[in-house]
Amino acid sequence: MGKQFSTVDWAKGSNIYEVNIRQYTEEGTFDAFARHLPRLREMGVEILWLMPITPISKVIRQGTLGSYYACSSYTEINPEFGTLNDFKNLVDKAHALGFKLIIDWVANHTGWDHHWTTEQPNWYLHDAKGNFTEKNGWHDVIDLDFTNNDMRKALIGAMQYWIKETGIDGFRCDMAHLVPLDFWMDARTQCDALKPLYWLAECEVVSYHDAFDTSYAWWWMHVSEEYVRGKNTLNTIRDILHAYSQYPEGASKLFFTSNHDENSWNGTEYEKYDGAAKAWAVFTFTWQDGIPLIYSGQESPNCKRMAFFDKDLFEWNEPLQLPDFYQALLRLRKTNAAITAGETFLLPGGKYTGQLMSFLRRRGADTVLVLLNLSKDERIKIEVAHEWLTGNFRNIFSGMQFVFSGQESFELQPGEYIVYEKTGTN
Repeated sequence: MGKQFSTVDWAKGSNIYEVNIRQYTEEGTFDAFARHLPRLREMGVEILWLMPITPISKVIRQGTLGSYYACSSYTEINPEFGTLNDFKNLVDKAHALGFKLIIDWVANHTGWDHHWTTEQPNWYLHDAKGNFTEKNGWHDVIDLDFTNNDMRKALIGAMQYWIKETGIDGFRCDMAHLVPLDFWMDARTQCDALKPLYWLAECEVVSYHDAFDTSYAWWWMHVSEEYVRGKNTLNTIRDILHAYSQYPEGASKLFFTSNHDENSWNGTEYEKYDGAAKAWAVFTFTWQDGIPLIYSGQESPNCKRMAFFDKDLFEWNEPLQLPDFYQALLRLRKTNAAITAGETFLLPGGKYTGQLMSFLRRRGADTVLVLLNLSKDERIKIEVAHEWLTGNFRNIFSGMQFVFSGQESFELQPGEYIVYEKTGTN
């Protein structure tokens, strides 16, 4: 059917920073996190995504603190994080600094002691014996019944509560594909009637772009990890990127090297991507129709797997090592139209096609050249001959200026990344 809703202007070509309130500070509160807002704004972050802020069920809880994704209420605040007023203050401070703020929404299931289990037990799925149940092997949650219209209305009403009461700017919808698409269509219609919102789906079903602006690039991420382990080639990844290019007009993909699930269950980006972690990160910021995600602590960098169900503070290595790296990439996205709205030309890698991901992007007078050695091979050489590679270019990381004449040669070391830009103001 194609995309049914238009993306809010402020989200087009934007970026997202995922906030894990529990692990961000010693206090693990909204107020403590708020102290980091100026730093993140200076880095160039635009959209803050807060992992679930609702209270966590105590029945069949995993670990000492439980999963954020097993809620006991859709309209209350997790007391570990603070109060409703504390959250409102965080939203207000974020807005004052120019951020937008979206919250995680878990529509498919609740925890075992959600108040609906006693107030409206018929709003849940039941097994043959009449017990609460769930379909995905998560023992700390139970599934809601989306054939029940009263439950749907209550769930949408809960989403509207956060918009009206706190002024949030959108939702990141957990495991969106487990919930019927027509629910999301209804939810977006009714929530956007209050305020135009941004909608991010943890999902890779193309039809869900009928309701959502951005969907996860899981396919790309898994195959990129497999490439590092020698299980496929960069051509496989190029094929996936081509498939993404066939998405409905206006649809965008969320690219990331880490998030809360990846870090805790599959390892940090440095475990997964070895010496090419930063090169893959550069890709996530520069590829077409992409929205890049930074997970809490990546700017440090945090190099440990975080406990999911217990308190476990991120490694904040002072001074932080990578704010300038991310700032350079985020600034490029804001100032160079080739990144957010340009056409893309994949460069031939010659004999290094299996090691190099290289491309040019252009929009009007703006051009970007991206060269990534995603392998462990040394001294990889590439000749770039293209009419777009003409004029004054700047290395976005070093700031050094170069004059290119349409044909240039480059050499890259293992995991090395090079990004040059030309703008109409160069």
